[in-house]
Amino acid sequence: MKVKLKAQAIRRILARKNLSQNWLAQRLGTSSGYMSQMLAGRRSPSPQMRRQILEALQDYEFDDLFTLRGR
Repeated sequence: MKVKLKAQAIRRILARKNLSQNWLAQRLGTSSGYMSQMLAGRRSPSPQMRRQILEALQDYEFDDLFTLRGR
């Protein structure tokens, strides 16, 4: 199983909080390009990255931000 970001949900959350995708990438210590790839579904976030995303967007649960997909 692969874990993918729920891109639409993340974008809505960032818009509600008046934050950018670049802000999130910087907060996570990653590049905006890598963040873009995760949101596009081309990259899967590592377990450590998932923890960091949950910490950065602490009002939300795993199921709000991520989805599980078969190989």
